[in-house]
Amino acid sequence: MRRPTLAGLLLGGLALHSCGSAPRPDSPPPVSCVVERVGDGDTFTCRDGRKVRLLGIDTPELGQGEPGREAHEALRRLLPPGTAVRLESDVAARDRYGRVLAYVWTGSRMVNETLVRQGWAVLYTLPPNVKYADRLERAQREARAARAGLWASGGFACSPRAWRRRECPAAP
Repeated sequence: MRRPTLAGLLLGGLALHSCGSAPRPDSPPPVSCVVERVGDGDTFTCRDGRKVRLLGIDTPELGQGEPGREAHEALRRLLPPGTAVRLESDVAARDRYGRVLAYVWTGSRMVNETLVRQGWAVLYTLPPNVKYADRLERAQREARAARAGLWASGGFACSPRAWRRRECPAAP
């Protein structure tokens, strides 16, 4: 069996993502949402009540003090109320809390990647949701090397995951 060529895929009606990878044939099309409010650095609520958790990333929790507040503010700057976004799912559509899991797009910009690149979030993948893991990992390497965002202040000295597991001292 021959593998289809890129030209064949394009002629077959499949579009390419801006990152240069073809969508999975079994992936549902992105859906839209209008942002109502931002809950913390990696979650927000749509006007229709859906709660969305950004896939592939993790940000400091609000209980972590200044790093959590800064990550929350970074997402608020990217997604002010009234912003129309596209939600792109991966394999698992929801988490155990019922939140929609999504790569969030404003135009051609992936918000998840922007948060990592600016240093407000770290890579956090949970298989099977790994569609953009390589892309997010590159963004994290660049942010860390540039000491962007929280990398400049030691804001990731205690990872959000370790903090949730109570493996770090409480924030002042």
